[in-house]
Amino acid sequence: MKQRRAVRARVYKFDATGEISAGPDSLAGEEPLEIRLDGEQFSVTMRTPGNDVELIAGYLLSESVITSMDEIEEIDFSAGLAPDGSRNYNVAAVRLRPGTWSAEAAPARSVYTSSSCGICGTAAIDAVTKTSAYPLIPASFPVDLDEEFRFSPLLSAARIGELPDRLRSQQEVFDKTGGVHAAALFAVGEDPNDEPELLVGREDVGRHNAVDKVIGWAMSHHGTGLPLNRAVLQVSARASFELVQKSAMAGIPMMSAVSAPSALAVDHGKSLGVTVIGFNRRGRFNVYSYPERVA
Repeated sequence: MKQRRAVRARVYKFDATGEISAGPDSLAGEEPLEIRLDGEQFSVTMRTPGNDVELIAGYLLSESVITSMDEIEEIDFSAGLAPDGSRNYNVAAVRLRPGTWSAEAAPARSVYTSSSCGICGTAAIDAVTKTSAYPLIPASFPVDLDEEFRFSPLLSAARIGELPDRLRSQQEVFDKTGGVHAAALFAVGEDPNDEPELLVGREDVGRHNAVDKVIGWAMSHHGTGLPLNRAVLQVSARASFELVQKSAMAGIPMMSAVSAPSALAVDHGKSLGVTVIGFNRRGRFNVYSYPERVA
């Protein structure tokens, strides 16, 4: 499926004088993925093909459908067919462990989710905010609680400042197309000054899809698993509400973005116990919630 991540196209280049050249170019792949749960249509999301099992797992976690990979019994892509009859893997029939989910009890959803929005398919505003199975701070605790096990330094400022460049080294499709977002998970050791281990990096036209893919990867790898309470999520985009929520759903205590956070993302980070970092560029960054986690 690698060839569908970057698709060849012919481009005609112009400046003020008119056409100056023509030749081949690469564009980011974008195709629909229909997710069916136990025979019921659940969602259609636009994504860059590849790592779709990870995407589905991370997405279902963020939607409070599952809490672990063990709750997925099967993902069958055989129903996805192109017009010529070949398999295109654009339909995923997911069979869940009995008792995991029911269509009747689930919040109503519209079917379509664009590549620019991970929660656009949620029909009711009350269903936007999800409850994590891996809370970072108990709801009964005040936000400014200063207990060592919750706010001991997670990572040094110097190491946090290095994360965007380390993420950038994983962006193979971006190098070809310039048209995808990226996310990476880093495992943090006991010493906040040690270089965190790069666990996985993923790319997608949708920033939320890239995050779902790295979380889905962690869910499916024994020895990593959930909660990711010794991990940092670095993203190539802005820090949005949906990305902070996805971090909280996986138990990730720190999320760093190269661009700005939204006001709602910061508020949500404060309420969920996520350290929200923005404008992480060239070794400098802003911390909007829980700076106690930065050494």
